[in-house]
Amino acid sequence: MSFGDAKQRFGICWLFFGYTLALHVLDEAGHDFLSVYLPNAIAIRRAAPFLPIPIFNFQSWIGSLALALTFWLVLTPLAFRGYKALRALGVFVAIVPGLMNGAAHILSSVYMKRWMPGVYSAPLLLLSGTALLRSALMKDKADGTRATEAGR
Repeated sequence: MSFGDAKQRFGICWLFFGYTLALHVLDEAGHDFLSVYLPNAIAIRRAAPFLPIPIFNFQSWIGSLALALTFWLVLTPLAFRGYKALRALGVFVAIVPGLMNGAAHILSSVYMKRWMPGVYSAPLLLLSGTALLRSALMKDKADGTRATEAGR
């Protein structure tokens, strides 16, 4: 099965990651993520006031995530064109909200010995983050140049 050239594959992985992240947000919201996050964020702020740990209420949290996901999906046509800046953004997002966040949900569930909010969708987040990272870094085999060096 072929997913086209490197630009096409990157666009598909971009979409897959966006929808996976949306599913992850629903998983967190449905399992009361803020009841776990807020006490920890407040404790970290007290211990290290120089760290900019955000404090959210449900409306600001879900609203900011909905805005970020909307922005991500609006950029999809540019991802299918393989823009260099989106590939760089894809690398960062695949690592931080993708791989690191997915791993944190799984590891915190193991550490706490209970299912933490967001753990059900975390494996899919790891999968889509890995796919996005690989496609963002992949070389375009059609012309032998890196897709990130295509000039856009």
